[in-house]
Amino acid sequence: MRTSGSGSRPPTIADVARLAEVSRTTVSHALNGIGKVDPRTRERIKQVAAELGYRPNLRAQRLRRGEAKAIALASSMPFAVAGGPSRLGFYMEIAAAAAESALLHGYALVLVPPVQSGSALYSVDIDGAIVVEPDVNDAAAAQLRERGLPYVSLGRPVSPDDTSPYVDLRGGLVAELLFAHLREQGARRPALIVGSGSRHSSIDALAAYERVAERYGWTPVVASAPEAGGEQAGYESCAALLAEHPETDAVCALVDAFAVGAVRAVQDSGRSVPGDVMVVTRYDGLRARTCEPPLTAVDLHLDRAAAAAVELLLGRLRGEDAAAPVATAPEPRVVPRASSLRITSRA
Repeated sequence: MRTSGSGSRPPTIADVARLAEVSRTTVSHALNGIGKVDPRTRERIKQVAAELGYRPNLRAQRLRRGEAKAIALASSMPFAVAGGPSRLGFYMEIAAAAAESALLHGYALVLVPPVQSGSALYSVDIDGAIVVEPDVNDAAAAQLRERGLPYVSLGRPVSPDDTSPYVDLRGGLVAELLFAHLREQGARRPALIVGSGSRHSSIDALAAYERVAERYGWTPVVASAPEAGGEQAGYESCAALLAEHPETDAVCALVDAFAVGAVRAVQDSGRSVPGDVMVVTRYDGLRARTCEPPLTAVDLHLDRAAAAAVELLLGRLRGEDAAAPVATAPEPRVVPRASSLRITSRA
C-alpha cells in the first residue's frame, strides 16, 4: 500500500494529487463527481484516495458550496403531547425515521425543540426543514419563511396562505376507521376529544366524526383540551364530558396523552374500560401500548411518511418544479387492543 510519507498526519488532497499525478482540482472534481474527468483518471484517483485513507473535508466543502447539508425537524406541538416525560413519542418516532432517510442522502437531521415562540429556528445552520403537523399561524413555519428557507409539512398545512408541499397523513380516514371499529364493538353514543388548536388531525377528525354521526344517527358530542396540558388535560376534559353526557359509551381521544387521561377519568367515575366506556386513540405509540388497559390505536406508518417528507424536501432543495406536490402516507390500520375490545368473536 502506498502512503503519504508523512507519519501520522492525515492524508490531504495534495497527497492524493501527487501520487495520482494530477492537479488538486482534478482530484476534487473526480471525488465529488463534478467537472469533466476522464473515467480512467477518475477511477485511478479514487483508488489512490482509498489506499491513502483520504477523507474529504466535509466542512470545507459545505462552506465552498454555501450548503449546511443539514435539514431540521420542527414543530409547534408541545412535548406534553409530542413526546411526554419519556420523550419517546410521536415526534421522536418521526425523527428517527427522518434522520435515517436524510443520512442516506448525505444530510444530517437537526432536531429542534417545540417552537412556541422565541427564535429557535433562527440560530441553526440548515438548508431546509420538515414541519410536523403545523397549526394555524404556525410559529415554526413562520420562522422558516422569514429566513427564506424551503420547508415541507408532515400533515396537511391548515393556514390559508401556506402552500408548502406536504405528506397527507389521512386524518379523516384515520378517524373514520376508529369510529367504524367502535361501532363494530357496540358503541352507539361515542364522543370525540381533540386538541384545542387547529392542526389538520383535529380538523379532519371532527369533519369525519360529523359525517359518521349523520350516517349512523349519532348525536355528536365533542370536547377539546389544551395540548400543553397533556394527560391531565385529557383527564379533565373526559371527566367533564362524562358528567354532562353520562350516556357516552365510547371516547375517541385523538391525542394519545389525552386518551391515557381519559382512561383514568372513566375509571375514577366508577365505570370500566371497555365494559362501560371504550377508549381509542390515533397514534399507536408507547403511551398506547403501556396504558392499562392497552389502547386501541392506529398504525400511521410514520416511518414511511417521514421518509416521504424527506424526499419532498430534498426535491425542493434540488430545485425540482412542483407547485403543490402532495405525498400520501400508506393506508392506516387500526390496531385493536383491550381498551375497546368488547366483541371478540361472532357467530
